[in-house]
Amino acid sequence: MGAFHEGEQALQARAGVPERFTATAASFLRDFMPEQHRQFFPLLPFLLAGSVDASGQPHASVLAGPPGFAHSPDPRVLEVRAWPHAHDPLAQALRPGAPIALLGIQPHTRRRNRLNGHVMAADGRSFLVRVDQSFGNCPKYIQAREPQFTDAATSAPRVTHMRTLDGTAQQLIRAADTLFIATAHPHALESSAAEQGVDVSHRGGRPGFVRVDEGAVLTLPDFTGNSYFNTLGNLALEPRSSLLFIDYANGGTLQVTARASIVTDGEELASFRGALRLVRFEITQAVRTEAALPLRWGPAQMSPVLENTGTWVAS
Repeated sequence: MGAFHEGEQALQARAGVPERFTATAASFLRDFMPEQHRQFFPLLPFLLAGSVDASGQPHASVLAGPPGFAHSPDPRVLEVRAWPHAHDPLAQALRPGAPIALLGIQPHTRRRNRLNGHVMAADGRSFLVRVDQSFGNCPKYIQAREPQFTDAATSAPRVTHMRTLDGTAQQLIRAADTLFIATAHPHALESSAAEQGVDVSHRGGRPGFVRVDEGAVLTLPDFTGNSYFNTLGNLALEPRSSLLFIDYANGGTLQVTARASIVTDGEELASFRGALRLVRFEITQAVRTEAALPLRWGPAQMSPVLENTGTWVAS
């Protein structure tokens, strides 16, 4: 099984990551779920998901259900008994053979596990995933807020499609302390190589850590992480991406598709405390869904590592 593709390797080399680290890290990328991962997924009332449509555009989304809706009948298989709303771009991407990335995250314990693979079967209500890569992640930048499944979502939620961000969407992003990002290798649709698939990942910061410029461009600071460079490695080869923001007050979602570029130096980077680089997203479209999720969230406790980071707004 491959470990890191050429984009990830280039970012690792630029960051000065020792080869001995990447060799060791590769041993944590399994092609099956260890028992602790298999026991973890059924605890969750939601999963983050990413896949690509027929054009190769990534889409990030969130799936929810009562704990147990995601479970593993076999170390190399995860069954998810949930399906996106019909308007969700992910709904069209979920088809047999499609690459998919899943992120299981338990915010109140700051535990998360990643699973990348391919859809084995899908019937419009549930789907099976064959595991290509399974690995854990560090708890940095996760805000501790506990989700509860309430069955509060509506069957026909109100949906707004946008070419640029309206005021409501901009307000949500400016207040956000968390986002999720889906990226893909340019050969994700046709490749069976484990390292050339789709990725979905978490990003966190102080409220205001994402800058909004005129509703058409977002700028995201990139902090020190696990040095795998799964997200940035994909973006170095394929700039198309998708961002997901969750409205924790009412269960709404905002899905943004964009083209990304990586900024590695300059005054903007130097002015943002804790940032090693910036990622700039030129928005191509967005979908806001009100009351999309049957979840309600407790108050957030900010990650302690955020004390070493800043925001775009002067304090």
